[in-house]
Amino acid sequence: MRILGVDPGLTRCGLGVIDSRPARQAALVAVDVVRTPSHADVDVRLGLLADAFDRWLDEHRPDVVAVERVFARNDVSTIMGTAQASGLTMGLAARRGIPVAMHTPSEVKAAVTGSGRADKKQMTRMVTRILKLESPPKPADAADALALAICHLWRGAASSGSTPGAAKDVDARLAARPAGAGLTKAQQAWAEAIRAASS
Repeated sequence: MRILGVDPGLTRCGLGVIDSRPARQAALVAVDVVRTPSHADVDVRLGLLADAFDRWLDEHRPDVVAVERVFARNDVSTIMGTAQASGLTMGLAARRGIPVAMHTPSEVKAAVTGSGRADKKQMTRMVTRILKLESPPKPADAADALALAICHLWRGAASSGSTPGAAKDVDARLAARPAGAGLTKAQQAWAEAIRAASS
């Protein structure tokens, strides 16, 4: 399984891709941080982020995208940017039929370090060790994205039925799900129509 972890942010958005290996091992595929200029308009910044995220989806073809769940903070401007980036990446993945999983920061910390209260240094140290990297991924957004991917591999991968390299298509994904499996009535009808047309 290939997992793309996203540490959402409007100024810095961390992206990290890992492949699963036997015995709960993980291997680094790619990691980077997408930056947008803080002086630019929000729509322009989201457009730049969308372009970069689409390129990552094209290049790495993940089976699932793991995104940090946004939680309330006192700084409204920061939480708005984080929520916008999060929604954008989730929508772009869903448009291609790629499942999206969300994990809270404490879930990620607990999965990677064993403690839901671990600090950034502990997280980075464990990500470096788990992926057998020669040096820690920098900046922290890069390590956080990889931590999200690792968390999903260890905590949420069992629920993802994707096959690496398989075509990603929203209609096919809906049609493959059993009727009533979390779908709206319109989605159920659409899935049934696709199944009828293909039989």
